[in-house]
Amino acid sequence: MADQLGVFEKVEDAIAAAKEAQKKLVEGYTLEDRDRFLDSIRKHFMKNMEALTKFELEESGYGRLEDKVLKTTGAVMLSSGTSSLPQRMIASDKGLTVEYFAPYGVVGAVTPVTNPIATVAGNGIGCMISGNAVVVNAHPAAKNCTAAAVHVINEAIVEAGGPLNLVTMVKEPTMETLDVIVKSPDVPLLVGTGGPGMVKALMRSGKKVIAAGAGNPPSIIDETSDVEKAAEGIYSSSSFDNNLLCIAEKELFVVDAILDKFVDALVKVGAYRMTNEQAARVIDYCLIKTPEGEYVPNKKCVGKCANIILAAAGINIDTDPRIAIFEADNSHPLVQTEQMMPIIPIVRCKDFEEAMERAVFAEHDRHHSASIWSKDISRVTAFGRAINTTIYVQNGGTMAAFGIGGSGTNAPTIATPTGEGVTEPGSFTRRRRFCMADGGNYLL
Repeated sequence: MADQLGVFEKVEDAIAAAKEAQKKLVEGYTLEDRDRFLDSIRKHFMKNMEALTKFELEESGYGRLEDKVLKTTGAVMLSSGTSSLPQRMIASDKGLTVEYFAPYGVVGAVTPVTNPIATVAGNGIGCMISGNAVVVNAHPAAKNCTAAAVHVINEAIVEAGGPLNLVTMVKEPTMETLDVIVKSPDVPLLVGTGGPGMVKALMRSGKKVIAAGAGNPPSIIDETSDVEKAAEGIYSSSSFDNNLLCIAEKELFVVDAILDKFVDALVKVGAYRMTNEQAARVIDYCLIKTPEGEYVPNKKCVGKCANIILAAAGINIDTDPRIAIFEADNSHPLVQTEQMMPIIPIVRCKDFEEAMERAVFAEHDRHHSASIWSKDISRVTAFGRAINTTIYVQNGGTMAAFGIGGSGTNAPTIATPTGEGVTEPGSFTRRRRFCMADGGNYLL
């Protein structure tokens, strides 16, 4: 796409353009205008959804097209408008104090290769609604589809009468361009979605950081659950976009009394059950042991379809299952590693208490996401307290918390290391307090 709006050759120009656009936004436009811009962004994204998601799949090689459409649609259509911005007033006969939640200015954003378009759309919308502009350092392996999304956002805002360049990016993102963004005095807030290395790099900046970190979401299925419903929900949620989402269930802890029935139900809805020998071959291919003795996912497997992963491990099947499953010991590296691939380990547990203990350990205190399939509210409560995650879902896939199969708004950045949780427009604001003292403006 020639002459893409918001895409610059030099990162310094991208920052300067975003700064100018943000000044125009807060000085020349109302909150109603921002909601109007959001409506236009939604319209433009839906018009270009198929082309954008195909572009992302072709460039990154990760995930499934139909899931990318649903994921990006959720990021755009379930995003929040200005009504979500916080408001607070403190009144007494001593006076009236109003707290305003004001923009930072220009937000520096790092976007991932796993969810590039949904992330730039979701964070772009959230920052615009809160009065900010965004300068993006995209993942190099997804820079072109990210640029296409940046263009669509700018095109939509300009068509609705808004300022150009509320979302900008550098055409060729590198670690050097990220360093310029991080160190720029015109960028007071940083937002990052990616791995632990990215989080550490941003945290060293000394600036305010909103960072989405790693997860390893466990799911418990106990003997009180609706086993068939649990199998359907797990199959759909853990396989979504080939398990790329950080919130997706990565390992299952199933009470022994129902494990066989649950596995049969998973196979019935489409899962491929691996033999022990097949599982060993797949795991040898999917995981790489580092010199430090830790396991990391083979990048050739991340976001790939299960049948492609199996074929690479020498196991050819003539179907396209959304997940491949196998029974694993609790200490299995795929149970303890965030794999981001549709190869799902199932751990047999003697009872709920053992399942809960093992699930809490596997989450590794990341406070990210977890789910439970149970009709026993005391167990649901106990696990919720023990796991202490930002996202916690009962009797549904974890995506239900984001409005897909449940109630919620969508957000591509779940900030667990820095504590903001599910981000929304108010996450990108700073609190300002205006006090009318000496009894003023208080009506008895």
